[in-house]
Amino acid sequence: MNKTSIIILLLVICNIGKITAEDYKASLFGIKSNGTTLNTTAIQKAINYIHEKGGGKLVFYVGRYLTGHIELKSNVHLQLEEGAILVGSTNIYDYNIDTPYSSLVFAYQAENTGISGKGVIDGQGRELAYNLTDQINKGIIADVMKYDRPGSRRPRAIYFRECKNVQISGIVIRNSADWVQVYDQCENLRIDGITVDSKAFWNNDGLDIVDCRNVKVTNSFIDASDDAICFKSHDATKICEDVEVRNCVARSSANGIKFGTVTAGGYRNFKIVNNKVYDTYRSAITIATPDGGAIENILIDSLYAYNTGNAIYLRIGARSRPEKRGTMTNITIQNMEAEIPATKPDAGYEYEGPVEDLPRNISPASIVGLPGQEITNVTLRNIRLVYPGGSNPNYAFRGTKPADLDSIPEMAKSYPEFSQFKELPAWGFYLRHVRNINFENITLTAKLPEYRPAVVMDDVKEARLSGMTYNEPGKGKKQLHTYKSSGVTQTK
Repeated sequence: MNKTSIIILLLVICNIGKITAEDYKASLFGIKSNGTTLNTTAIQKAINYIHEKGGGKLVFYVGRYLTGHIELKSNVHLQLEEGAILVGSTNIYDYNIDTPYSSLVFAYQAENTGISGKGVIDGQGRELAYNLTDQINKGIIADVMKYDRPGSRRPRAIYFRECKNVQISGIVIRNSADWVQVYDQCENLRIDGITVDSKAFWNNDGLDIVDCRNVKVTNSFIDASDDAICFKSHDATKICEDVEVRNCVARSSANGIKFGTVTAGGYRNFKIVNNKVYDTYRSAITIATPDGGAIENILIDSLYAYNTGNAIYLRIGARSRPEKRGTMTNITIQNMEAEIPATKPDAGYEYEGPVEDLPRNISPASIVGLPGQEITNVTLRNIRLVYPGGSNPNYAFRGTKPADLDSIPEMAKSYPEFSQFKELPAWGFYLRHVRNINFENITLTAKLPEYRPAVVMDDVKEARLSGMTYNEPGKGKKQLHTYKSSGVTQTK
């Protein structure tokens, strides 16, 4: 063997277990892929080692890698190759349940980190949640039980807090015991091409973006038993801003795309473009501020919703901070199509949305502020909504007489949900406490005759309607009803 061959051989030997200068095989650290060995300590050792060496990727190949809670560090990425499954332990004590950040994969104040590849994170959430419930019922763990569900200690699949330059791409995330993934006060977050399939337990939000800045979510599919794509604001001193969601598909037993519920700080500068929502129990799009937060400059463009319980719900409330008035202004929803079925959209799923707020007929899209807290500067443009029609006044009735409209409660402190007012007096749109709204090229279709008008406005100021089309079987009737409103104009 010549000198050159010897040098090459030595280099190969020195790099066994290491793919490149920055990529490390999981097996190098004794991490087992048999699905039974608990790898928590070994995986954490690998992450710490790579971090200390200046960064790189920890690469998992085909196999099942059982682990409890692990914490990512700056400049360390997890790479899950196709066929690699990171499997969450079902022992609740393998997680950081005594912290607010109970999770399988966690990162705190880390930079240049993330998870990528074609592999899977499987939280085994149902069994994990049941095991937690068992420990609570035995008195071993103290936790609040509501509807026979454990409260704050259920682990999320992913929780990143106060991180910068985060990349999540390609992976599949399944079966979380709680919210699937939470990005809380992060900056420069990119999520692309991921798949979420998580209907393992209650409160399985598919994606929660909390008080983050500079976020892009693209080309992803999210199927969850709670809100699919959800924006939150937990800190009154923070705001969720500069967020783009594009080319995603969502299904949910709650809302498809939701701002809220917790809205302490608020949301600013959002673009939600070219997304689809289907088989979703609640609203295709909900924008709510019940906790004093400010919402401004929101664009919803090209949203296509099929078999969803409601199309649009905009709401100001006063739930937890009555001393702080929430605001909502500069909202544009355009190029939207939605079809509302007569039957329950998520029927047949293991965790269906609860049947509530009855009796009522099919609810209209609604934009509802509060007295003195109007929703302002709203544009609805190029929208087609199809309803089943056929509402039954003998089942649930709400007329348009002053007494009927005045009887609709404000419900300022209630959880904001499109069905909360029970029966509403319109089948297409219901507006209350709104100022400066434009309807442009809107088509509302009821497949069967309705006892209600298409649009009802109560305490609406400066509303302009142009290009409105009302399709309803039977004799023509007045489809716009206004009450305590001013500056309402309708043109062809």
